[in-house]
Amino acid sequence: MRVIILKNKEEIGKWSAYYIARKILQFKPTAEKPYVIGLPTGSTPLETYKELINLYNEGIISFENVVSFNMDEYVGLSPTHKQSYRYFMEENFFKHINLKKEAEEYEAKIKAAGGIRLFLGGVGEDGHIAFNEPGSSLSSRTRDKELTYDTILANSRFFDNDVEKVPKYALTVGVGTLMDSDEVLIMANGYNKSRAVYHGVEGGVNHLWTISALQLHRRAILIADEQSVSDIKLKTYRYFKEIEMINLDLVKIKEDLVSLSKEI
Repeated sequence: MRVIILKNKEEIGKWSAYYIARKILQFKPTAEKPYVIGLPTGSTPLETYKELINLYNEGIISFENVVSFNMDEYVGLSPTHKQSYRYFMEENFFKHINLKKEAEEYEAKIKAAGGIRLFLGGVGEDGHIAFNEPGSSLSSRTRDKELTYDTILANSRFFDNDVEKVPKYALTVGVGTLMDSDEVLIMANGYNKSRAVYHGVEGGVNHLWTISALQLHRRAILIADEQSVSDIKLKTYRYFKEIEMINLDLVKIKEDLVSLSKEI
């Protein structure tokens, strides 16, 4: 697992956006061979979407032949509900770019599309990825999942801070679905995510902290800010800062991305 440690969520958003854009450019997607990506909702990826929109508006990247599979969706909310994840994606990303389409029938369509190249996601305070709550099978597939009270309480901020308004179930891709992706990028920011980051990086692989499954993925990247890595050992922190030193200059990364775009 690679661990990229940056200053704040803005830098996390830029780094992850540049990484995604480079992968799409290098893949050179076509209508017959689209680039398939998995995308999350929530506050964590907003900076990523903002920067991807900027790259699109600057003419650096196109999403014409990109297919998106959403990570999860609440059960019982209409597509037009302002807190539905379909509405979230439309308002915060899809309507600003030329994305080809959004998939609805997950597992079958993922296979038909040739598998997901890259899955972007965040992590909950209790270490859950997508809505794979503590205790979820690490080989789970897309399914409906009952949300824990902690998750409902955390998400109540989107529902007037009223836990009764938060749906109790959600459709979510499974841990196994995420692990089948060619690459997985998980973002974490803030002190409240520090325990989850610890279990993802230094803890043992177990179903109570589903983020820990990333340790078994052949190409996983955890992108974290300084606050969210406060629980890992200093030696571990220094190790990842040192080995990723040349990969943290956001200005240079974007310059290289612009050069790559012009070559293609």
